[in-house]
Amino acid sequence: MTPPLFILLCSGEHEKIQMAAMTASVAAVSDRPVEVFVSMNALAVFRKDVDGQRYSGGNFSKVMKERNVPDAIELFGQGKMLGEMKIFACSMALDVAQMELDDLVEDLVDDAGGLTKFLSDAESGQLIVF
Repeated sequence: MTPPLFILLCSGEHEKIQMAAMTASVAAVSDRPVEVFVSMNALAVFRKDVDGQRYSGGNFSKVMKERNVPDAIELFGQGKMLGEMKIFACSMALDVAQMELDDLVEDLVDDAGGLTKFLSDAESGQLIVF
């Protein structure tokens, strides 16, 4: 069995969110279990009430938007639907941002959790940080 993939997502930059979503969804649909831990600036990208721009980024972000590259949030959703993927919101970041799980995109984030448990679980697989 392929070891699980653990993704720690803390950047809100479009390019990093996009790469994390592509990596997670490809791994999940390739029968590799994936856990994503969303914290810090990345948490705002997962809000369901985003007015206008969900992403910020550099030149490549602009090109992705112009060329209608599949949305990162949709890629995460597809990975969850077609494979084994769980997404957790950092409980500390939720508290600091004064957010609740209900503020996040519906049916995408499984639960809130702590970094200590996530890192402990990640010892059983491969960890990537975006």
